[in-house]
Parts: sequence; structure tokens; C-alpha cells
Amino acid sequence: MMTLINNRNGQQLAVYRFGDDTKPSIIFSNSLGTDHGMWQAQIDYFSKDYDVICYDTRGHGRSSVIENTTIIDLANDVLDVLNHFSIEKAHFCGISMGGVTGIQLGIIAPERFNSITIANSAAKIGNAEAWLSRADAVEQNGLADIVSTTHTRWFSEQFDYLHDVTAQKTIQSLSVTQPKGYAASCRALAQTDLRNQLGKIIVPCLALCGGLDPVTTVNDGEFLKQHIPDCQLAVIDASHLSNIERPVEFNKALLAFIQS
Repeated sequence: MMTLINNRNGQQLAVYRFGDDTKPSIIFSNSLGTDHGMWQAQIDYFSKDYDVICYDTRGHGRSSVIENTTIIDLANDVLDVLNHFSIEKAHFCGISMGGVTGIQLGIIAPERFNSITIANSAAKIGNAEAWLSRADAVEQNGLADIVSTTHTRWFSEQFDYLHDVTAQKTIQSLSVTQPKGYAASCRALAQTDLRNQLGKIIVPCLALCGGLDPVTTVNDGEFLKQHIPDCQLAVIDASHLSNIERPVEFNKALLAFIQS
């Protein structure tokens, strides 16, 4: 069921809740250019035993487009969702941009999380010039060029994304993402480098990597493991959206971690 909530800036976030709200909570954070629907395999798997919360990151799905966004704003949106439902503490799992959001949450609000899973992500993704160039291009020309090539970054050649329902819906969600929302997130990523702050994170973390990921590599995960005081590493035989390409392995790794 979708709930529209206001964040601390009075802007709307679309939030979806599944399962039993008396059980431990897991909140999932989507990647750049997608929406909450990318987590369908995790919703199906975890909602039997957990209170599962997904949301559309600002500028994505049915959440408001908010320009001049920073990674701290993305982290605060998660805290606003938890506060709306009076959830004192939750497990967090974010992928790609959502993973960076999780790192920021570990730095500014460790007391709110039982665990943080940083999937297919890094403390710094790419370089500022490329992100800013992409943001400008998308605002001027739309997302068509990115949509046409995104499967090569999101999925490996061994994955039949054409016949996977969640993969197709996720590519569709990219095609309908508002260019200004996508661009705002690109600019947030351009200015994000959390490498020197990883030592502040006192929450147990899992760096969950795709062994075939060309965007955020296993080396990025190993860097997180080395610099976050309590961080495990798991590698799945998948590309960038490992939760869609290898949902069974992803779910098993996430479950084993949060149960530990």
C-alpha cells in the first residue's frame, strides 16, 4: 500500500509498506533512475518475516522532484520515513545510489539502524565531471540515450533481462523518471565522497558486491570492508543490479547478515 508522506522540507515521498508491522523493519533504497519496484523479489521474500518498507527516492517514481539535493538530504529522507511510522530502529539495505545513502546514514544516524547493507555501491562513485555532464545532458535531451544502453551496465550478459518481469519494469521505471529528478541525483553524487568518513560508522555493515559489476566493483566493496570498523563482504555472480539478476543469492546473503 502506498502512503504519501511529507519530509522535513514539506516535499512528498511515496512510501510502500509490506508484511507485518509488528516484526523487525527493513527499509530498502533504490538505485539511480529506478523506483521501489526494483525490490519486488525482496518484498516477496522478506515480507513473510519482516516489516518491509520501500520508497521512491526523491525525484523518482511518485516522489517529488527536489532540486539542489545532497546526499545528506537523501539520508534525511530515510529518517523522515522511519519517523513517520514511529520506527526507532531498522535494518537498511540500499543499492548503488541507495548504498551511498546508507553510508551517509551510518555516519550521521548510527543509532537508528541495526544493520546497513551497502549493495553494489561505493563511498565515491565515478567522478564529478562525468556526473555533472550527465545531469546537463539529461536535462537537455531526456533519458532516451541512457535507457537504450542501461542494460549493459545493470545486467551481465549471462542474465536474460528481456524475459525477467522485474528487470523489464525497472528499465521502464528509468524511461519514465523525470529528467530533473534524475539530474538532481546525478549532481548529488557528483559532490559525494565519503571515503574519509567511513571510520565513523559504528553500525554493522555488509558490502554486498556483484562480481561482474562494471560500475561499482568488488574493489570498492573491499575498500568499504577495510575502512568501516565492522563490515563484512559478500560477492554475488551478477552485475550492477544484483538483487534483480541474482535474487535468490542476494536474499540469502542479506538474510544471513541481518540475522547475525
